Amino acid sequence: MPQVAKYNQNGKELDQVELLDSVFADKINTHVVHQVVNAQLAARRSGNSSAKTRGEVRGGGRKPWRQKGTGRARHGSIRSPLWVGGGITFGPSPRSYDKKLTKKMRRLALRSVLTDKVQRGELMLIDKIELDQPKTKAVAEILADLKLADKKVVIVMPEKDDNLYLSARNIPNVKTLLAGSINAYDLLNNEMVIFIEEAVKMVEEVLGE
Repeated sequence: MPQVAKYNQNGKELDQVELLDSVFADKINTHVVHQVVNAQLAARRSGNSSAKTRGEVRGGGRKPWRQKGTGRARHGSIRSPLWVGGGITFGPSPRSYDKKLTKKMRRLALRSVLTDKVQRGELMLIDKIELDQPKTKAVAEILADLKLADKKVVIVMPEKDDNLYLSARNIPNVKTLLAGSINAYDLLNNEMVIFIEEAVKMVEEVLGE
């Protein structure tokens, strides 16, 4: 079983915690991770780009000049794509960039990323984070005690904690996630993943086999 260090919020190492093999020591499938991350990024695209075709541009109902006898090229509308102010050929139109992924793929990607984080030493546990009130300085001090003040960090919480969320959101490169909302992109996009101990158990229950 893989082991990671567990700390308290003052930065003192308490002990080593064994993690579930099927979640934190799984075979890494880079192909599935790529697919899942790609789909996540695609889903963030708004897909609102739009350009008018010649049928949507205003005007151009009358033929600009007669077909023959003028010496000029024949045209049927001033809203042809050939004309300035005309429609756009094959322009963008509103669309969804969502890609379908199975639940099995998402879970496999998460196990692969978590395994990679453990192998790289980029995952640690903290027994709990207790804050009496929202205070950014308090979270900054916790990260400094853990020697993570200059790293991109994601903190995984077992349940909603407004004090922690509000305290961390103003710190650059610090993100908080609920255990039920972790995803491959956010885990990969941060140098260090900090699990509050209860959150690990929740993730193992969902992803364990």
